[in-house]
Amino acid sequence: MDEREFECYMKAGEIAAKVRRYVEQSVKPGEKLIDIANRVEDFIRSFGAEPAFPLNISINDVAAHYTPLPNDPSVLPPNSVVKIDIGVHVEGYIADTAVTLCFNDKYVTLVEATREALERAIQRVAPGIRFSEIGKIVEEVLRSYGYRPIYNLSGHSLGRYLIHAGETIPNFRDVRIFGRFRDGNAYAIEPFATNGCGFVIEGSTVPIYALKPNPKKVRDLGSEARKVFETVYNHRRTLPFALRWYLTKFDLDTLVKALNEMKRLGLVVEYPILVERSGGVVAQFEHTVVIYRGKVYVTTVGGG
Repeated sequence: MDEREFECYMKAGEIAAKVRRYVEQSVKPGEKLIDIANRVEDFIRSFGAEPAFPLNISINDVAAHYTPLPNDPSVLPPNSVVKIDIGVHVEGYIADTAVTLCFNDKYVTLVEATREALERAIQRVAPGIRFSEIGKIVEEVLRSYGYRPIYNLSGHSLGRYLIHAGETIPNFRDVRIFGRFRDGNAYAIEPFATNGCGFVIEGSTVPIYALKPNPKKVRDLGSEARKVFETVYNHRRTLPFALRWYLTKFDLDTLVKALNEMKRLGLVVEYPILVERSGGVVAQFEHTVVIYRGKVYVTTVGGG
């Protein structure tokens, strides 16, 4: 990692922290999810950055990957536990952060346990520390409160234009994970906690996608589908996207047909919503850390 890359990571983190603070202050039950997403994503853009992925608004037993669909009528319900997962990128360098908003007193302790798990885990990050040690800390904190981590969700390494850059940071002491934190790398650490069984399954809704470029297969797309592919690729490269972002350029029918054609050719990755298997309520907190010249920087703290 050179100085320019480091500066981009830090700028993305600074913006993400401001956006998270804005979310904490402004998101309330009763607002339409699509209005929340559009408002927060526009706030990211107001700083000259771009969303690294569509804003995730995951409610109660939905753990991750819900972003409003085009013309989504859903409203943030009262008495809910809401995970807001925020991604910001500056020239492809990513900050990934998340907060849980608790509008139900019954789950305050679940939320606070998750926040503490993240704080304690980050304190342990240093070059050479095994990822499994972070998982051990997360699980111990959550178990001390009587909750479980989500065993099949994890933190991850970050790369330029890559949300998941190949390394996994578990939320429990997974002895099969041998990776270690290394200088010159960026990581997202994100404990998920639940009062349920501790596993997520895929739901039927797929609101988020990412391109999987293959020049030979792109040539097999029809003219309209190729135009959609090129528009998304020029905007996102391989970063996740939502169809609602492109409704000013294409009508919904054209987008859906193009997406189906891309899926048939293996040119797109799908991110279905993830739901706690037993219906348990899920909380999440997340920060991004960058290790640069031997020092650990939590890029997404602050936000004042």
